[in-house]
Amino acid sequence: MLSTKLVQLIEKSSEIITSGLLLEIRQDPQMSTLAGRSDAELRAWSQDILKNVGYLLAASKGEELARRFQILGRLRFEQNIPLHEAVLRCQVLKNKILRFVRDQAFAMTPMELYAEEELDRRIGWLFDAMVYHIVRGYESAERVASQLAS
Repeated sequence: MLSTKLVQLIEKSSEIITSGLLLEIRQDPQMSTLAGRSDAELRAWSQDILKNVGYLLAASKGEELARRFQILGRLRFEQNIPLHEAVLRCQVLKNKILRFVRDQAFAMTPMELYAEEELDRRIGWLFDAMVYHIVRGYESAERVASQLAS
């Protein structure tokens, strides 16, 4: 049972979560290439995920998720974003989402606690799949570029 209330909270609070993400990207020396990108570009990526988190969490969207994030991986390659930064940004966003949900904790019934745990598990699954497909798309673009260079 995935809590609709928690998913809606994430979607409605996308600006707050995104602001925390941007701050961390700007301060983390491991994301120096991303830190050089515009706020608008970084914000658009984050907002796209956060405002559609309910849709992305839907289990029946596996093929679309693969296509969407493999395209994103190819785009990151074309933008000369190092793969480790693309992956780290996903990990940071996942942690920002989960920390935000935990920080919003209020007196919960056992059922609400279960729903929060389920959301945590599903967000973990979503971001694991996202990273996997970004890497696949990135590596695919890298192979094509290598073949074209030879």
